Amino acid sequence: MTRAKTAPDEQAAVPRRLLKQATKLFAKKGFDRTSVQEIVEAAGVTKGALYHYFGSKDDLLYEIYARVLREQTSQLERVASSAAPLRERLAAAASDVVVSSIDNLDDNTIFLQSMHQLSAEKRKMVRAERRKYHERFRRLIEEGQASGEFRSDKPADLVVDFFFGAVHHLGTWYRRGGPLSAREVGDHFADMLLAVLSASASPRRRDRL
Repeated sequence: MTRAKTAPDEQAAVPRRLLKQATKLFAKKGFDRTSVQEIVEAAGVTKGALYHYFGSKDDLLYEIYARVLREQTSQLERVASSAAPLRERLAAAASDVVVSSIDNLDDNTIFLQSMHQLSAEKRKMVRAERRKYHERFRRLIEEGQASGEFRSDKPADLVVDFFFGAVHHLGTWYRRGGPLSAREVGDHFADMLLAVLSASASPRRRDRL
């Protein structure tokens, strides 16, 4: 009876160990210089076990990022579809993605550094999944622009690119143990995004100097 209960947990632990050790090795040695043998030895499993859960080293790198994106997408959908006021939904979505990015900072950094080494098919899959996330986030901004709650003189897709450019840059400066917690950084990012969207439009100067 006990064995039946623990078997699924043990099976679920294998891919988690593989991902954990692959992340460490990719961070230390680089994706291209890490062998499958090194990964399975570090995880304490066989090559057969790795290929049972992941078809290739490519699949490991893909999954390091894809699992984070799945969590972020699920959280965004819960927030975006709630009955909370729009500003609260956008603020929560913006803060949450910063927090989850910091929580998975090593995974995101490794992936962004090594994404170009994925197969063309895998890169296409990642871009498509990330685009869906950004589009859902953008619809929150467009909702506010349509209602007049947010300024509409800035294209929503440009605002999204601006915001996520900063989010993807977190790995270059954020350090755990610093003066700000992940949630505090997330809330600051959310406040800045809302401040930009709420600011009154000011026409650009066209004076000739």
